[in-house]
Amino acid sequence: MMRWREPEEVATAVAARYRRMFWLDGVGAAEWSGRGSIVGWLEDDEPSVARGGDVDGFWTLANRLRADAELWWVGWFGYAARRDLCTLTDDAAVPVTCWMPARHYVVFDAARRVMTAVGATLADVPVSSSPVSAPGPVSRTVTWDERRYATAFGEVQRQLRLGNSYEVNLTYREVVASRDRPFEVYRRLRRLNPAPYAAYLQHDGVAVLSSSPERFARIADGWCETRPIKGTLPRSADALEDAANAARLGRDPKLRAENLIVTDLLRNDLSVVSEPGTVTVPRLMEVESYANVHQLVTTVRGRLRDGIDPVEVARSLSPGGSMTGAPKRRTMEIIAAVEDTPRGVYAGSLGWMSPRGADLGLVIRSLVHDGERYVAGTGGGVTVGSDAASEFAETRLKLAPLLAALGVTPLPR
Repeated sequence: MMRWREPEEVATAVAARYRRMFWLDGVGAAEWSGRGSIVGWLEDDEPSVARGGDVDGFWTLANRLRADAELWWVGWFGYAARRDLCTLTDDAAVPVTCWMPARHYVVFDAARRVMTAVGATLADVPVSSSPVSAPGPVSRTVTWDERRYATAFGEVQRQLRLGNSYEVNLTYREVVASRDRPFEVYRRLRRLNPAPYAAYLQHDGVAVLSSSPERFARIADGWCETRPIKGTLPRSADALEDAANAARLGRDPKLRAENLIVTDLLRNDLSVVSEPGTVTVPRLMEVESYANVHQLVTTVRGRLRDGIDPVEVARSLSPGGSMTGAPKRRTMEIIAAVEDTPRGVYAGSLGWMSPRGADLGLVIRSLVHDGERYVAGTGGGVTVGSDAASEFAETRLKLAPLLAALGVTPLPR
């Protein structure tokens, strides 16, 4: 039997050997998210699914899931994966939809220090032990400064006051050129910002580096659960200040209003695929604390209707309501008008799916590498009670660990 090796040691070697691989990383696991890690890979002759924004990616994966009831897949749906909704798209190298079959993988049970290989033998699993590299030189492109953000914010406010939306999730992207390998950047990111939906996925020169805390959807035993986040305040090295920020987050009327609007949107989205009367909110606006921020989190659950498969559920919820605002369709039209770059993978969902279940995180606090550059998305919910300066500051707070992992700026403490 192979002695215990850390998931990072196996993932490091697998990422170097295989052009398509995944690591669902348990580094930031919470009680509600499970604590295991899975590292998997594809051989060169095994097919995967990669589609642009010209097709509805959900139906593409649904067809693959129906073909093999025992096979599960790992990948992502981008923000524009649903073609019936208004989104910006481009012909970028990064697929809007990308899914890899899980035929060869290792499951790590850290509590018992047990490794289990599927579709491979443990003796054949590669291992590499090396220190985390320091960031190399970078070139950063700031697409939106505070003035550009304020202009878009002003238009969002105009739309809110016209009654066209109750809340708009306004986002933008920053671009960083770096020769650092994506896997090495992810190794730094997972140390700076461990999160329940930490993950590294690489597919033919494209990589997604996730440090997301937010559950998009968990589908199991006929139920679906989603955990929208709306409301963010920074952590502090001072214990008293840190506790005060957490307490303020739980009672701030503007942040609670943002969360409540999205909660109602998710209740509506989930009701489309749930049995009447089964959609509930077992936890409303609870404060959860992570490495760099406090978050205001709500849990929404529904009993799924008979005959509804996981892909239909994911499509009904997409894009995640916390990344659009409400009402969803009209607000997405406003987003497409005020944001000047496509969101890509950002604001989509990432994780695993099978014919019987799924566990997907929302793609936030994440980097996407297109083979040449890193793209980091950031943003936040805007209501009539918001002001541009504080909202822009929140976007920078969320961006900080991503830029620190790239060596652009140190992480504030």
